[in-house]
This record gives sequence, C-alpha cells and structure tokens, in this order.
Amino acid sequence: MRRKLPSLVLAVLLALATAGVAAAGNGGFAPVDPASPNAVHIRHAYYLVFGLTAAIFLLVETLLVVFVWKYRSRGRSRAVEGAQVHGHTRLELIWTVFPVVILAVIAGFVFYELPNIDSAPAAADPINITVEGHQYYWQFDYPNGARSIGTLHVPAGAVVDLKVVSPDVIHSWWIPALGGKIQAIPGRTNHTWFQADPGSYGGQCAELCGVFHASMRATVQAESQQAYQHYLATWHETIGKQIWHGVCATCHGSLGQGGYGIAIANNSLLTQKSGLEGILRNGFTGTQGAMPPVGDTWTQREIDALAAYVKRHIYKSAPLGATSGG
Repeated sequence: MRRKLPSLVLAVLLALATAGVAAAGNGGFAPVDPASPNAVHIRHAYYLVFGLTAAIFLLVETLLVVFVWKYRSRGRSRAVEGAQVHGHTRLELIWTVFPVVILAVIAGFVFYELPNIDSAPAAADPINITVEGHQYYWQFDYPNGARSIGTLHVPAGAVVDLKVVSPDVIHSWWIPALGGKIQAIPGRTNHTWFQADPGSYGGQCAELCGVFHASMRATVQAESQQAYQHYLATWHETIGKQIWHGVCATCHGSLGQGGYGIAIANNSLLTQKSGLEGILRNGFTGTQGAMPPVGDTWTQREIDALAAYVKRHIYKSAPLGATSGG
C-alpha cells in the first residue's frame, strides 16, 4: 500500500487537472476558438507553452510528494536529523540545462509563429479601416467615408487591415477570436489585421482607460459581401441610433433614465442642437460629475443624426416617473 501511495497521488493530480480543463473549456482557461489565421497561430503558441508548463508542474509536484513520503520521519524524534544527501554533479547539471532547453524551445517556436501572427497574407485589395478608441466606445471609419459605432462590419474571408488610434487616452483593441491585442495610443498609429470566418465576434478594451472602462465593448460582424456593401450604402440611416446606444446609453441608460451618468431623458438640452453639440464636442464638468468630449471627432451629419434620434425616441417633456392621465 505504501508503495502505491505516490502513484495514487499522481493519479489524483492528473484527474484534477483534467477535470479543471474540462470544466473551464473556453471560459477563460483556454483561448477561444480562433476565427482568423493569426488567432490560430497564437493558439499554437499558447498550447506549446501550456503543455510544457503543465508537464513541469506535474513532474515537480510528483517529486515533491515522493520525497515527502520517502524522507518522512518514520517515528523518529524531531530532534534527530534525517539521512543527509550530498551533492550530485550530474543531477545538478541536468536541472540547470533542462530549463535553458525549455526556454530555447519556447522562444524558437514563438519566433517561428510570429510572422504568421504579425503579417497579413498577401491580398490584392485589403480593406483598410480605422479603429478609433474613445472614452468609452469604439468608432470605425471605412474607406468610402462610412462610420459605425461599437460594431465593425466586414466581409467574411477578406483581409482587413486595421489602423488603430486614440484621441484621448491609451486603449487596447482586442477581439480574442480574431487575434492578439493592439494598443491605441494618442499621437501614434498602430496596425493589426484579421481575416474573419463568417460570424459575430465580441471583445472589449483590454487597457484600463478610465472609470467606465469595463463597458467599452466591441463586436466584429463578418458578413456577406452584399450585407457589407449594404451597410456602407445605408450607414447614415442608423448612425444616430448607433451613437445613442453605443455611446450615450452606456452611461445614461437605454432610455436616458440614468445609470453611471445622470438621467437626461427630460432634459430639454436634448432638443437644442447647438447646446447638445457643445457638450458632445467639448465635454462637461459640473456638480453631478464630468463627461469627456465623446463627440469631438464626429461630423456635423452625425451630430444632426443623433439630435434627431434623441428628439424622436428619447426626450420626454414630463419629468421621469410622471404619469399622464386619461
């Protein structure tokens, strides 16, 4: 029984590790299923590192259990030292060289995969889109002048080159299924790319960019070429709604009822285009808090579209909570 104990402990450790992997799945333990070639190569690197570290963990923990059992006190007094083990040159060389070899394997494999992660495949006509991070939303500008808020529309299978910028603070663009993180830094332009399979892929800012950072989410919608072209042709019809729900409602609630920001549904400023534009472009600081200049890069067309949308769908002349008779 005593001889079987180390094997039993090892079996339990393996079972726990396997159960943990099965339970966690893609819920944070492993990368999400990749939907772009660069994300596939990132996952390859992840599993190499994971496999080596898992093997080292099991080896070290197994040896720990074996040595604890083998060199236990066996009933002797605590004042009596156990058998002394002196140096072993060969063993010391092995545990010195072994980690160096492991690090060399990891570094070699990562550098082998890096070109496939960093460089987009050759494409005759890649789609160039600007990703602009703001406190606290993502804005996307397309080659024909179209714009979207929060959701990036792309044709599935096309190579998409992203120019990532920020006008305010440092953000980090990250859609896990479509590749690694890339920083959006004021005064600097960074680039990344993806080639998405059909589907909808979520992500969010991965850099602490302010008090409402957690709500700075993004979606990439990889759709048919026809659906993509349709959006580019009709974006102006929905941009007011996009701005409200992708920017304003994040803080002020979907109906302007308040949330992190103050309630604004019954604020007549919503119907005054010049006043609304001033706050959007310049920000606001008052006794009820501060608001960054969320619309400092919006065109007049987008300001007008937002003003029309909130006047039609959000503004209520009666105070919040009031009921009408009849």
